[in-house]
Amino acid sequence: MSYGYIGSMKTKPGHRDDVVNILLTAVEGLRQVGCDLYVVSVSDTDDVTIWVSEVWQSKEMHDASLGLPETKAAISQAMPMLTGEFTSQEVLVVGGLGV
Repeated sequence: MSYGYIGSMKTKPGHRDDVVNILLTAVEGLRQVGCDLYVVSVSDTDDVTIWVSEVWQSKEMHDASLGLPETKAAISQAMPMLTGEFTSQEVLVVGGLGV
């Protein structure tokens, strides 16, 4: 089974699309470090929340990705635009389309 991570973050008003762009720019190279799926989602009815769904070959690979220079730079760039409200859920991925 794979390691899954589902999280959400709230942005300051007017910054959701900026943070989405940062998150999507940071995906380069994730497959090479064990990421099988990385999906960034938004809603037409909520202009401050971003959801991120990830599937990794292992939790260790996910944790190691947080130390990559590109990941640290993306986090540093996005943090001033976030409110500090986050949710997260670690899951075991048992199957599905695309994984």
